[in-house]
Amino acid sequence: MRAIAVLRYLPADDPDCFEEIELPTPSPQGHDLLVSVRAVSVNPLDTQMREPRPEALPAPLILGWDAAGVVEAVGEAVTRFRPGDAVYYAGSIDRPGSNCGYQLVDERIAGPKPQILNFEEAAAMPLTTITAWEGLFDRLGIAQNPAQNVGRTLLVIGGAGGVGSITIQLARRLTGLRVIATASRPASAAWARAMGADLIVDHRRPLRPQLAAAKIADVDYIYCTAATVEHLDQMDEIVAPQGKICLIAGTPEGGALNFGQFHTKSVSVAWELMFTRPLYQTADMEAQHELLAAAARLFDAGVLRTTLTEQYGPLTAENLRRAHQRIETGTMIGKLVLSGLP
Repeated sequence: MRAIAVLRYLPADDPDCFEEIELPTPSPQGHDLLVSVRAVSVNPLDTQMREPRPEALPAPLILGWDAAGVVEAVGEAVTRFRPGDAVYYAGSIDRPGSNCGYQLVDERIAGPKPQILNFEEAAAMPLTTITAWEGLFDRLGIAQNPAQNVGRTLLVIGGAGGVGSITIQLARRLTGLRVIATASRPASAAWARAMGADLIVDHRRPLRPQLAAAKIADVDYIYCTAATVEHLDQMDEIVAPQGKICLIAGTPEGGALNFGQFHTKSVSVAWELMFTRPLYQTADMEAQHELLAAAARLFDAGVLRTTLTEQYGPLTAENLRRAHQRIETGTMIGKLVLSGLP
């Protein structure tokens, strides 16, 4: 099968940072689905795993952890899908990614593709939907019952990005929370409002005075989808006593964070990494299948909408390189998608 691979760690402006290669088509075993990839999305994770570094690659690296496609064959333990089913999924970083013709993915972390979305619209959603869902409901423990959230507030730092866009939608439509989102440009602010944010504040300016101007003394929950280090002190200022914070971005070079500042408020701080369940084969790994299936029903009912904003044509080495360059600008609103191999 054809695949777009990283053979050397190179910058995205180097025309050789991706190369088209031929690989054997994999065979599904156990809970594996063999998926014919129809569309893929590009995330900041992809650029981080490709960025220049001195060490050599021991084997071709296939990136891509967001896809939609059609099941071609299944392993002997598969019970949830059969050949011909359309699926969407993010996969796992300990297996080859989706920038190829065929990919193996465990059925327990794949969901039925929303019928209302085409493959490109669906491919934009799995990684961010899983991240947002797990962050809101598993890590922050927010109830999917508006009656239990009356008067409570959620601040989404980075409201116009991929994770922020679907976090706002899920929180606004399933929890009844008052949703505040950060955005620093008119276009990103307009997008966050379109996703359902009740209030927009600018993360390039101090947050506390902006919240005070809206008569908000503090916030009960914070979901920080952006650089943790940049926002940690402000989170301490605005989180409510006994509030909860969810973080998804680590620190540069694995540096330490000072969580001691949250001690006096008894604030709970949780990390979210959507690859934890598949990486560690946790007992509740199939929760990702279930949440993707639940999200698909919400898309089909019109409760949620795709966050696809940019399409870069078919999956070629050059188009993928351009997509990585776009992600690295740090100005993306929503999600960027490529169709399958031409």
